[in-house]
Amino acid sequence: MRTDFERAYVTAHGNVAVLTFNHPEVMNAASAKLVAGATEALKFIERSDFRALVLTGEGKGFCSGANLSDRGSGQAMEPGESLQVIFHPFLRRLRDVKLPFITAVNGAAAGVGMSIALMGDLILASRSAYFLQAFARIGLVPDGGSTWLLPRLVGLARARELSLLAEKLPAETALEWGLINRVYDDSALLDEAIKMARRLADGPTAALTLTRQLYGASPHNSFEEQIDLESKFQSLAGKSGDFWEGVQAFLQKRPAKFTGK
Repeated sequence: MRTDFERAYVTAHGNVAVLTFNHPEVMNAASAKLVAGATEALKFIERSDFRALVLTGEGKGFCSGANLSDRGSGQAMEPGESLQVIFHPFLRRLRDVKLPFITAVNGAAAGVGMSIALMGDLILASRSAYFLQAFARIGLVPDGGSTWLLPRLVGLARARELSLLAEKLPAETALEWGLINRVYDDSALLDEAIKMARRLADGPTAALTLTRQLYGASPHNSFEEQIDLESKFQSLAGKSGDFWEGVQAFLQKRPAKFTGK
């Protein structure tokens, strides 16, 4: 089943939703229309019964950055304004999505497209994929949260290198650096992403969502703040039906049947 939105669509694979950016003519460059369509797609997914999410791009690119095609029209917002109005709300929605979330990076993930790719709880890439902090090539500074994300993922030295030199980072090198989780042959990427998402979807998704929130809070919490948050979230998880089911399955030596309740 496929549900279409403006420059994005959602396909259902059992309890897994695949959200696909759909403007392949420009390698899914992120325009206001694409972001608006993808936002509506996320709302649709969250209203449905899906238990895991995969985000990918149609064609040969994941997302080649912000769409610059309107900049010559005189009607485009200046870059800082477009971040506040268009991109930041979308990045926050990805951060707060109530599902385990995988990005399947096919081809280019450049500029803000790289930031979107790095929002996944698990980041998978095709062998032909690459990551590019393209901002210096057009006289801009890194955005989309990349100066927050990259030092935490690959260290300050490599983060500076990526942003100042604006060189392509191939998927295999990104894997070596610890920026992403897995690399697959191009033809296998989406199938492998869906397979991994199904594994998450069959798990205790309420607890997995709390887990992704813990890791999101970790970089700016002190140790004391983080263990207090773990205690709070553990209390929430401990009241769930999934916890009861997990304990019973363990005692009865059978696979657990989690529902996310």
